[in-house]
Amino acid sequence: MGSLSIWHWIIVLLVVMVLFGGRGKISSLMGDFAQGIKAFKKGMSEDEKTADAKSEPVKTIEAGGSTSKTEAERRAESVRS
Repeated sequence: MGSLSIWHWIIVLLVVMVLFGGRGKISSLMGDFAQGIKAFKKGMSEDEKTADAKSEPVKTIEAGGSTSKTEAERRAESVRS
């Protein structure tokens, strides 16, 4: 019960050959995975740049309750008077 039979060793050998045999399948898989992550990060940064470029300018409110009138508001007041 504590020892491994020949079939266990054959299965273990096959698994090792599949994972590490050939041309470095694990290293090529990890390289592809790393390229995918880099492409994802690049895409996310490009999305943020386009979102920042399309955003509306920030509107500020002046402190003290004084409001500046635009030229159109001044013209509207002069027509009313």
